[in-house]
Amino acid sequence: MHSVNAVKESAADGRAVRPDRQAGPRAGKRRRGGTHPMWFMAPAYVILLIFFFVPTVFNFIYAFTDWSGFKSAIRPVGFDNFRSLISDGTLLRSLRVTVVYAVLVAAFQNVFGFLLAVLLERDTIVNRIARVFFLIPVMMSALAVGYVFQALLKPEGSLNGLLSAVLRQHVGYAWLGDTTWTIVTVAVIHAWKWMGLSMLIYLAGLKTVPEDITEAARIDGATRWRMFWSVRFPFLAPAITFNVATALLGSMNGFDIVQATTAGGPARTTEILNVFIYRTFGQGLFAQATTMSLVLFLVVALMAFPVITVLRKREEIL
Repeated sequence: MHSVNAVKESAADGRAVRPDRQAGPRAGKRRRGGTHPMWFMAPAYVILLIFFFVPTVFNFIYAFTDWSGFKSAIRPVGFDNFRSLISDGTLLRSLRVTVVYAVLVAAFQNVFGFLLAVLLERDTIVNRIARVFFLIPVMMSALAVGYVFQALLKPEGSLNGLLSAVLRQHVGYAWLGDTTWTIVTVAVIHAWKWMGLSMLIYLAGLKTVPEDITEAARIDGATRWRMFWSVRFPFLAPAITFNVATALLGSMNGFDIVQATTAGGPARTTEILNVFIYRTFGQGLFAQATTMSLVLFLVVALMAFPVITVLRKREEIL
């Protein structure tokens, strides 16, 4: 009776009463929660459990066993897999190559992406079309990119043919056969594929620079060069953090481009850890390969936190 009287009184005053207010706050919460039951997320959690958490747990378990394609039983061996890989030297060599490759990719990808963002910043029709073209490699298959460049960079490939026509003399350089520079060449290919994404992030950062700040710098007499590096560039700190972290940590997990171009050669100078893991799995040494993947996981995790922490501190300083 009291609620009915309240409705009548409010109606007499010309005020509308919401249904959830009539029943109280608890009923409103119950109604809102009822439209989004948590069990709707159960299928997603089941898929995540089966295809991510369970394989991850078994990856940790099998690294401490003698699992292989030559034995029917699996026995625990403790840290023997880690000791053999470290004493052999192959794991440390592949880790060194992986870190060098990741640093080169991060440097090239960010330099290329930053230069493209600066050159294509103005919203003209030509620049918009160019941005789309530079984003095409991002959407292409990494294996396809690797095989295309493998064909281009052969001694009898199109690049040497073009150089021969320009220089008017035969050029037969093996771009993917030099033990010193091949890793740089493959890193440039990897950076070329992903520089469009870095360009997009840097473009977004340039667009967020407040106009009043740049206008104030222009009124104070700052040159375009000075205004860019002293006023606009510091606002790119979040974009730099994202691009450097994703390029560095993403290339640590690289496989497709290296496998398609050099397969780890020449003389294993481009054999990053994922290529080595692939070969080891192919030899039936499943426990050793699982151990390498666990080491790679730990290395990437240990690198991620310091890199992101340093870049975040740089953002605070700027």
